[in-house]
Amino acid sequence: MTVDRMTPAPAASTRPLRATWRDYLALTKPKVISLLLWTTLTAMVMAARGWPGTWLLIVVSLAGYMSAGSAGVFNMIIDRDIDLKMKRTAARPTSSGLINTRDAAVFGGALQLLSFAMLWIWATPLSAWMSLAGFLTYVVVYTRWLKRYTWHNIVLGGAAGCFPPLVGWAAVTGDLNLFAWFLFAIIFFWTPVHFWALALMIKEEYREVGIPMLPVVHGDKLTVMQIGLYAIYTVVLTLMPVTLGEVGLIYLLAAAGLGAILLQRSWKLYRFVMDGNAVERRVAVPLYLYSMLYLALLFVAGAVDRVLIG
Repeated sequence: MTVDRMTPAPAASTRPLRATWRDYLALTKPKVISLLLWTTLTAMVMAARGWPGTWLLIVVSLAGYMSAGSAGVFNMIIDRDIDLKMKRTAARPTSSGLINTRDAAVFGGALQLLSFAMLWIWATPLSAWMSLAGFLTYVVVYTRWLKRYTWHNIVLGGAAGCFPPLVGWAAVTGDLNLFAWFLFAIIFFWTPVHFWALALMIKEEYREVGIPMLPVVHGDKLTVMQIGLYAIYTVVLTLMPVTLGEVGLIYLLAAAGLGAILLQRSWKLYRFVMDGNAVERRVAVPLYLYSMLYLALLFVAGAVDRVLIG
């Protein structure tokens, strides 16, 4: 009598997934960095009143990406507990456990050291310090401190995103004039308009993890009022460099036109919420997306103006 022997099915692999270069790239938040680099490079053109040099552009681009990427890495390390609870961030390499904290910290630290050294050696020491200041503001002031304790987090901590044009300007000139600080201020007042439009759409996610974003703490109506005020501040600030003689007609027309659209979209969101409607993506998304285009085109207008007219 024969006995049928069934071949057992192979056991499922229990080996953990290994992180790839794509996972380490994801740690640097490349989508966020693109606009930061854009303001850096256009500021370099403004500072040089022309082409600042191919080598310098390459150095600042790479160093700028590494510095901002390093900030993204440490942001994910610090926020891994809340990232795991939010649907849109749960799959991040740190929160999912794909990349452990030690490896992420070594990677982020190496990026920051290389960035600082590149800017110091091949650009200017001031640009290296400005880049480091942006990194520390984002990681220590915003992520580690303000984000979890006050709704003012994005107003004060948002200063981190204002340093890229200072890095670009300092890389070309070795100093910072009043116009460079106006570029800083424009982004400072633009940031709440941009970020609160996003926060309105995902406020319930912030509420669930205990992050005190403005819509969570004070509601939609105060948020849209603040968005409107900061939109006005932003547009006024963009026009002031014209009075200094730093930019001319091309920039003036662009700033006025772009600003009018920013105000119109902010007003539309304001009226929608103040009429008693719950925030809808179809109203908030256009402002959020346009705010990014607004800043990118504004800096292009400044660069073109200073090259052609300056």
